[in-house]
Amino acid sequence: MKLTDIKELKKIANNIRISIIEQVYEAGSGHPGGALSIADIMAVLYFNQMNIDSKDEKSNLRDRLVLSKGHAVAALYAALAEKGYIPKEELKTFRKLGSRLQGHPDMEKLPGLDMSTGSLGQGLSIANGMAIASKMDSLGCRIYCILGDGEIEEGQIWEAAMTANKYHLDNLCVILDFNGLQIDGTVEEVKALDCLRSKWESFGFNVISCNGNDVEMLISSFEQAKQTKGMPSIIIAETIKGKGVSFMENKAEWHGKAPNEEEYNRAMKELKLEADKIENNIFELPGKEEKIWF
Repeated sequence: MKLTDIKELKKIANNIRISIIEQVYEAGSGHPGGALSIADIMAVLYFNQMNIDSKDEKSNLRDRLVLSKGHAVAALYAALAEKGYIPKEELKTFRKLGSRLQGHPDMEKLPGLDMSTGSLGQGLSIANGMAIASKMDSLGCRIYCILGDGEIEEGQIWEAAMTANKYHLDNLCVILDFNGLQIDGTVEEVKALDCLRSKWESFGFNVISCNGNDVEMLISSFEQAKQTKGMPSIIIAETIKGKGVSFMENKAEWHGKAPNEEEYNRAMKELKLEADKIENNIFELPGKEEKIWF
């Protein structure tokens, strides 16, 4: 069932963030920064956009998600738990020996996973194949692919973009998690992505940009992508790495490390306070400064 209540979607996104922190803390390892940045995207995809059913997870008619930035899988596991694919208690086994919840998604072990990912740069090629197959078999399903901004420094991404354009894959929607940071620092320092909108437009994509941590803007962007015919779409979602945990926000060092006990307690306190704010309809007004990435 499609969830349209914005308040409920914000609650789910915050629950996903809480689960991300719990998973990484219990494991003593993981990638919290880039998982926290896509929590709102996951909430909107799984509860507002995707045609999926945890009771019929093998249906050929289901929409598919390829989490190309597979290291952010804690967000995906949290969304699957919220959606009822796996018990929430199982999240405590994240990255542990014998667990189905490994550090990168393994579709052979867990229901609800459409692709095993982790080798950066390959997800869009896989999503292309799914989108082509859907068209060939007239299934009508949509394919979503989440890329990291550091990941699109990989050459294979741009080969895949050419393919998506060639086959007019209007059932493909790419989401770029553009938080501006990767493991070695800022994207600008590592390999600058100038004129990002123009780049994707030149590869034949319908380009939509939005605040990727704003549920309402995400819904509007996904709906706009659905209405686009004859060409693939990409949503350039400007996000905050580590979103929701103040000391992790916009810090590259939180790309791939776990919080200690003091940091865990502090993070959980902040996220539970956010849950109270959502419940009581207390929202911060947007700041005057606005980042322009593209």
